[in-house]
Amino acid sequence: MSGDLVVVGAGIVGASVAYHAARAGAVVTLVDARRPGSGVTADSFAWIGASGVRTGPAAALRATAADEYRLLEAELPGLPVTWSGSLSWGAADAAPEAGPGQEIVDAATVATLEPALRQPPEWAVWAPGDGAVDPVGVTERLVAGARAHGARVRTDTPVTAVSRDAAGRVVGVETATGPLSGGTVVLAAGVATAALAAPLGVRVPVGPSPATLFRFRAPAGLVRTVIDNRDFDLRQVAADRLLAAADSPQRTLAAVRSTFRGAADVELLSTRVGMRPMPADGEPIVGPVREVPGLYVAVLHSAVTLAAAVGRLVARELVDGTVEPLLAGCRLDRLRRSVCERTVPGGGTT
Repeated sequence: MSGDLVVVGAGIVGASVAYHAARAGAVVTLVDARRPGSGVTADSFAWIGASGVRTGPAAALRATAADEYRLLEAELPGLPVTWSGSLSWGAADAAPEAGPGQEIVDAATVATLEPALRQPPEWAVWAPGDGAVDPVGVTERLVAGARAHGARVRTDTPVTAVSRDAAGRVVGVETATGPLSGGTVVLAAGVATAALAAPLGVRVPVGPSPATLFRFRAPAGLVRTVIDNRDFDLRQVAADRLLAAADSPQRTLAAVRSTFRGAADVELLSTRVGMRPMPADGEPIVGPVREVPGLYVAVLHSAVTLAAAVGRLVARELVDGTVEPLLAGCRLDRLRRSVCERTVPGGGTT
């Protein structure tokens, strides 16, 4: 890979890659059809939950999420992160089991952590190291940090194609306003990544997955942690605002009012549906594309949670030439192998 990078996509993942790569000394151009963070990044619940991670090809990567955000806070003072911890209950009928960084707490402890609850659950899983971010605010800080380290930022500039030379190596991108050169192109464009890779003969199995967010007007301090239960994921995002990830506005509003004391006047303000980029197996796709020299892909679910970690690791691979073990389970090839196993003629597997 070349240290002369074009990063396509100024959502939180692309912004993180651009910041970390520029900070490491790369020549970086960050390009997006819109303003930084104005796409699906803005439609994220933005829970930074590193606790309880145990399985999956990206389990070790996910376990670093909170630590990476704390490191990013030290590099970018004023980063809009709130370390409130999270409380989860009622997702299963069986007794809970605490994972790494978690503990089981009783109703009295829950009532201390969330004093407005009408009826604290008999038990809950408490993850004191969890938090949440303002995803647009973090993206803007990352872009500003990238600029401070010399990155060029081209907004309102749609990328139409990845360019290659006669030997098939990436040489930059074509945009609506002209070409941008770069020896490495990082596709961090969310769902659009698949369409940009397809003309190169590369299938990136990622598609849109709807996620609905509700904003409510609510009393100050009604919710103190990130709450996860059968009715909603819920957190306070401003003095008089709640953000919920759930399915139905009416059921969610009713659940909030019945769950908390002093919530009778909670009011629904808005509903937004974001189209998250969802890889076929739900796990991140991060790494070089071996058949297209100079092409690198970074598209993932839990993008806000993993952005700090992924940006730093991708920069190391692209600038330092390292192969990062935490990304080993995230390569595109794993999905190709999975497709082959499911489609062998005769019903067998490879």
